[in-house]
Amino acid sequence: MYEQVSHTLLNDILNQIKPEISKQDLRHFYTRLGANFYAIHSLFQRLYGNRADFEQQALRLVETMARQYINRPENLRQMDLDREKDYNWFLSQQWVGMALYSNGFADDLQGVKEHLGYFQELGINLVHIMPIMRCPEGNSDGGYAVSDFRAIDARAGTLQDLNRLADEMHQREILLVLDVVVNHTSDEHEWAQQARAGNPVYQDYYYTFKDRNVPDMFEQSMPEIFPEHAPGNFTWDEQMQRWVMTVFNDYQWDLNYSNPAVFIEMLDIILYWANQGADILRLDAVAFLWKKIGSTCQNEREAHLILQLMKDCCQVTAPGVLFIAEAIVAPVEVIKYFGEDAVIAKECEIAYNATFMALLWDAVATKNAKLLNQGIKSLPVKLERATWLNYVRCHDDIGLGFDDRDIALAGYEPYNHRKFLLDYYTGKFDNSHARGKPFGLNSKTGDARISGALASLVGLQYALENNDLVNINDSVKTILLLHSMILSFGGLPLFYYGDELGTINDDSYLHDAHKMGDSRWMHRPTIDWHKAELRHTPGTIEYDIFSALKRMIAVRKEIEVFADFNNRELIEVENAHLFVFGRYNISQPSERVLVIANFDAKSQSLNLDDISHWASPHSGRMIDLYTGQSPDIFNHTLVVPGFSFYWLGEN
Repeated sequence: MYEQVSHTLLNDILNQIKPEISKQDLRHFYTRLGANFYAIHSLFQRLYGNRADFEQQALRLVETMARQYINRPENLRQMDLDREKDYNWFLSQQWVGMALYSNGFADDLQGVKEHLGYFQELGINLVHIMPIMRCPEGNSDGGYAVSDFRAIDARAGTLQDLNRLADEMHQREILLVLDVVVNHTSDEHEWAQQARAGNPVYQDYYYTFKDRNVPDMFEQSMPEIFPEHAPGNFTWDEQMQRWVMTVFNDYQWDLNYSNPAVFIEMLDIILYWANQGADILRLDAVAFLWKKIGSTCQNEREAHLILQLMKDCCQVTAPGVLFIAEAIVAPVEVIKYFGEDAVIAKECEIAYNATFMALLWDAVATKNAKLLNQGIKSLPVKLERATWLNYVRCHDDIGLGFDDRDIALAGYEPYNHRKFLLDYYTGKFDNSHARGKPFGLNSKTGDARISGALASLVGLQYALENNDLVNINDSVKTILLLHSMILSFGGLPLFYYGDELGTINDDSYLHDAHKMGDSRWMHRPTIDWHKAELRHTPGTIEYDIFSALKRMIAVRKEIEVFADFNNRELIEVENAHLFVFGRYNISQPSERVLVIANFDAKSQSLNLDDISHWASPHSGRMIDLYTGQSPDIFNHTLVVPGFSFYWLGEN
C-alpha cells in the first residue's frame, strides 16, 4: 500500500542503508519490503513513534531485516518462493507433528537425526524440538531460561549438528519447529549481566526499579504464575541493587518491549533461527509481552501489535516461516493471536488449542461429553488462513481453564467441578486410577494444574502395576480415542513423544535437586530404545498403541476433508456420552466424514434418524474409514463400543 509518510521514510532509510547491504542482490527483499512497509511503519510508529530516535531505530530495523535476508541460504529462499505460491500449504491434512526434548528422545541433536526413520515409520512429518539454546546448568525451566539466544546448549550438540539435522529433515520432507523464548531471558544472559554491572543501556532491556513503589503498583493487579515456588512478580537483585520483573521464575527476567532496541534484538534472533532451517518458530509466552500498571499484564493490545510487527518483518525476510503462538489463555483471547482479520493470520498462523485439550481430559474423567460439547460451542471460529495446534499432552501441565459459564451450562458448579477434576487426576477420587500430581498449587484459592504422563493419567500405569487386563485394555483404548480426536478435529495434530509407546510417569526427577520441586518433569521422559523395539512385537502394549496410531495417521492423510478450512460442524445428540461432529469438503459438500467418540466404558447408541442430514440410516452405505469395516447398526441405531470412535464415510 502506498502512503506518503511511510514511503518518504522508506526512501530516507534506503538512502542511508550501509553499502555492504545495498550492494547485495535484494530484489525479492525490496519487493516484499515495499509491500509491507506501510504496515511495518504504522506498527513501529504506534509502539515507538514518540521517541526522539524513532527514525534511527527504523533504519536499524530495516538493516536488521536486510542482513538476515542476505544471510538466508539459497535453498531457504527458494522454499519461501514456493510457499508464497502455495500459501495454504500448512492447512493440509498431510501434516502430523510430534514434540520432544532432544535429550529425552535420543540424547542430543545427533541422536534425533539418527532416529528420523522412527518418525517416518509412524507417519510424523513435523518435529518440534523443544528449547536447545544455551541455558544454565541448574535453573533453566526446562530450557526456557535462555542465557545465549545464538548458541546451542552443549548438552544438545552444536550449531553444525542442528544444520545437518535440518538439512536431513528437509530431504525427508519433515518440518522443523524450534522455540524462541520472546518474553524473558535467564539472569545469566549477557544482557542481564550487563544490567547487573550497572550498564543503564541494558537495565533498560528489562523492568528494573530502585524501590518497591512501581512493583507494588503492578502487584495489585498481576496474578502469580507459579504461586507455589515463585510467588510474586518481582525479585530483588543484590548485585544490581534493584527490583527486576520476574513473572515466571526469579531467574527469568522479563524483557522490556517498550524499548525498540529489545524488539529489534529479538526480531534479529527470530530471523537468525529461521535461517538455520526452522520451518516454524514457536514463540513462547507471547501473552506476556507488554506490561501495563493496573492490568494483569497479559493479552494487552500492544502485545498483539508486537506480534503483528514481528510477522510483517518476517514476511519480508523469510516469508515461508510460520509462527506458533504459545498463549494458553481463554478462547476469546487466544483467537486474537491469529490476528484480527477476516482471512489472513496477521500475527501467528498457528495457536495451541488448549481449550480442546482440557475439554478432552474433562470428558475422560466424567465419562461424558457434556462440557466438551458446550466448550466447543464457545470456541471461536478461526481465520481461514490459520490453524489450531491440537494436542492431548505436552511438556507442560494441564490447566483447567474452562469458562465458568460453560461449566454451569453443562450442569456443574464451577469450583466443585474443577476440584473433582484435580482429585480425579491425582488419584484422590474413588475409582480413579489416574497417577497425576498437582502443579502450581495456589494455597490461597486451592487452584492447581495437573502433571502426569498420558498413560499414567488414563490408568495404564495402575493397570500394569496390578496386572489388571481389563483396565490395560480400557487405558489403551482411551489413548487411541484421544488421539483420534486430535487427528480428526481440524488443525495440526501434535503428538507428545513417548505417548505413542504408552510411556508412564518418570519419577527420577525427584532425585535431582534442580527438578524435584517441579512435578512437570514426571512427564518429560527419556525414551528407552530397547523397550521401544517392542513396537514391532504383537501382543505388547507398545505394539498395540504404536501400530494403531500408525494406521490412524495414514488414514488421516488420505481423508481430504480433514484439512483445516473451517469445514467442521458440531452435531449435538441426546446421548451425553457421545461427542459427534462432521467434516466436509467446502467445494464438494457431498464429501464428508462423521466423527463419533464414546467416552464411556459401556457401549452407547446413536439414533441415525436424528442426524439423517449427516448419516444415512442404511447400514450398507456407511463404513468406518479407520478400520475399513461397517459399523454395528440395528434398526437405524448405531452402536458405539466403549472408549471407541468412528470415522464414518459413505461406501
